[in-house]
Amino acid sequence: MSITLNTTMSSIMTNKRRVGALKSLGVVTVGDALTYYPFRVADPVPLRALREARIGERMAFSASVRGMRVVPMNVRRGYRLEAVVDDGDFAVSRHVAGAAARLVFFSYKKQYVDWLSMRLRSGAIVVIAGKPSEFNGQLQFTHPEIMTVAPGSGPADGEYSGVVQMSALKYDADTVEAGLRRISRPRPVYHASSRISSEHIHESIVQCIELLAGTGQDLPGDAATEALQTMKPMEDGGISGAGTAPAGAESRSGNAVAVGLARAIPDVLPESVRESNHLLHRAEAFLAIHDPLSTADFKRAIGTMRYEEAFVSQTALLQSRSNVRKDAALPCAGVALRDRFIESLPFPLTGGQREVIDDIGVDMAREYPMQRLLQGEVGSGKTVVAVAAMLQAAGSGHQAVLVAPTQVLAEQHHATISAMLCAIDSVETGDDPSRDALSPNDPADLIKAAESAADDGDAKGRAAVKHPVKHSGARSGKQDGAAHANTRHVPVILLTGGMKLAARRRALALAASGDPCIIVATHAAFSKTFQAPNLALVVIDEQHRFGVEQRESLRTKNDVVPHLLVMTATPIPRTAAMTWFGDLDISWLTELPGGRKPIRTFIVPEDDGRMMGSMFAHIRGRIDAGERAYVVCPRIDADDESDGDDDTSGASQIGVYDDSDAYRRESATAAANTTTSAPSQEDGDGAPSRPPLHSVAEIERRLSSLPQFRGIRFATLTGRDDDATKQQVMADFADGATPVLVATTVIEVGVDVPQASCIVIFDADRYGLSQLHQLRGRVGRGGTDSWAFLISRAEDGGPAQQRLQVIQGTLDGAQIAQADLEFRGAGDVLGDAQSGGKSGLKLLRVVKDAKIIADARERAGRLLADDPDLSGEVELAGAVLDFTRGNETFLTSS
Repeated sequence: MSITLNTTMSSIMTNKRRVGALKSLGVVTVGDALTYYPFRVADPVPLRALREARIGERMAFSASVRGMRVVPMNVRRGYRLEAVVDDGDFAVSRHVAGAAARLVFFSYKKQYVDWLSMRLRSGAIVVIAGKPSEFNGQLQFTHPEIMTVAPGSGPADGEYSGVVQMSALKYDADTVEAGLRRISRPRPVYHASSRISSEHIHESIVQCIELLAGTGQDLPGDAATEALQTMKPMEDGGISGAGTAPAGAESRSGNAVAVGLARAIPDVLPESVRESNHLLHRAEAFLAIHDPLSTADFKRAIGTMRYEEAFVSQTALLQSRSNVRKDAALPCAGVALRDRFIESLPFPLTGGQREVIDDIGVDMAREYPMQRLLQGEVGSGKTVVAVAAMLQAAGSGHQAVLVAPTQVLAEQHHATISAMLCAIDSVETGDDPSRDALSPNDPADLIKAAESAADDGDAKGRAAVKHPVKHSGARSGKQDGAAHANTRHVPVILLTGGMKLAARRRALALAASGDPCIIVATHAAFSKTFQAPNLALVVIDEQHRFGVEQRESLRTKNDVVPHLLVMTATPIPRTAAMTWFGDLDISWLTELPGGRKPIRTFIVPEDDGRMMGSMFAHIRGRIDAGERAYVVCPRIDADDESDGDDDTSGASQIGVYDDSDAYRRESATAAANTTTSAPSQEDGDGAPSRPPLHSVAEIERRLSSLPQFRGIRFATLTGRDDDATKQQVMADFADGATPVLVATTVIEVGVDVPQASCIVIFDADRYGLSQLHQLRGRVGRGGTDSWAFLISRAEDGGPAQQRLQVIQGTLDGAQIAQADLEFRGAGDVLGDAQSGGKSGLKLLRVVKDAKIIADARERAGRLLADDPDLSGEVELAGAVLDFTRGNETFLTSS
């Protein structure tokens, strides 16, 4: 049977239980096995004679078998094999006297015991590694690793030519010296499971390597399987597996395994790249990873495969970026409407906003699609940039769609954009005398100004968001001019899943007409019923909340590919952005608009009742001044075992604070009344357990009973609420009917209430830094003084406390993102699919490997410049194609 990287494990392994265990780890083919990398290598096993043995410490030695016997186990069933060995010759080389020890093996299967008996027959020479113990006053090794040594003289010391066969028995090593070197070398350690141990994983992978190289040995019958599944007693009285060391190559040059593996596994990296970076051949790297001669050997091999991942992924990203330019897009060169919109704004744009708008304008005027990522701080003005881009599309006679992750945010965008367009007409007709008094961060003021203009008789202003102008399919220059001659001709259409059927049909019909318009939608834009035949621009807000397939569905609906602008307020370091968003042009908005005041952030220990009471008194004062306050909890209710809104899991059991005495009373009441709690989780501070989490229902009840909030109405908002409830809650909160909103992290994205000046975040030590930064950005959007209170139960000086101190010490999202990556790792911050957990990237990491990625990107760029189709690098082209097909999530950065 010809073995390749695509051969399934089930076709080469007869042990179906092990095949299933490997499959549960994602190892289905031989290629999967080779790329299931160990996370470390164990220390080399020291060579010791039996008289030098230390109980419980692993050791290796050579010995000859004096005798062997098999004893049936009547109670447990199965068999016990005992062999007595003597290390006399090896002990002489260690300058000590020889001694004897007993080797003990357990197994249910007679066939395996017979096979092992043949290997441990009297007079056999073996090399052994294991942990010594003492039983009945005699040194004993239970299930040691053994290698058989060919009798007589063999190749010169230091050489090993694979498996030697003499008579009917295959030996594992030619010489004792070769066997000792092999059995004592560092052993890879793999992420295992309850179904399969690291040793068994190692044995299976080495077996794959030998079969690929054409040197694999087949054992008679099921003994081949049993050789990889030795049995040993377990703590519960049952019997479980432990392994023997498989045969393999002793040196890396000139042996059968290395040569055969090189034939079976061609190199992926171009030879010039490999040589200039002093990297190993791919086959040699696999061998050194899974069967290393030394720790240095292992590290060099891992470095080779890490660079290969960087090179393949960056080549794929650069190719993807280049291929996009081959697609046709609708050029949008009409900027008159966009420029009039900018002139009508009641506040000046920041320098960063102007620069990004200009860059987007240049991109959209091209005949191939724009692909740009806009990353900006919370409140940095990304929405204004997006509206300018959409008006450039509409002003050129085309359609634009803005996709928001929630209905609340979509409705808010719809109201804000409609108000902005009405404000343009109001300013041009002189109907907005209050323009100079408007806040640059107050969409509500813009909406009110537009409504005022409409009330004064500007009926066309109201019609701007309801009736589109009829527009023919032909778009001459004159028609383009007519399309943007008046902003009242650019309808803003709202499309959400929660709309009534009639309204939804009207919205879909307006989009399907192809007339120039701006469509604000939720996930409904990804449905098959949504058609926009004249779509020129897709804007994705909070891009990390949408799947790749969803975004691609918009890009492939029409023959021409729309321009793409993805926006995120989640801070991502530049090195990470260049890695995971390498197919996009990247713009950063780091300058906040004028009028924004820094948010003052305080860490409040939960057990400090006096400080908690002062905090609530301060919040009451801000409410009396006409402002609003958010209170964020990680759970919906105390009895809920599931997460509320993709929040941190846990249960609720807290005290609410008036003063120190009130806090103690409430804490005691809470402890008495709490009947359920989630299982404790390992704390970031290293504690074995953490207290259960706070809930929206309990906090709302307790806060409303405090004297500080007497006479104040509370509202709650969670992911369980229906769309109508969410709408009403946000409306009441915005107009002050319920000035305190107790919510889950459903408010994290896009909720914009300019009057909100305070936010209290319970269990702040259980959130990531980027999420805390996002939540903090919900306040201070109206130009007023603002405060963020981080309620923590973390112990002083612990990692959780250090994370909160980062948030307290800076408002710079880039610094926070970098710290978040260092604290939590790329997997938690960007998502598994962007850190390697669910993609073909298994070794590459954002922060640690930034230099490797930069070097690989530079070299890949030079290679593609000379050979865009990789016609001269067939293996690399295949690897890039495989990576692209299996990693769409990586290439488009979900």
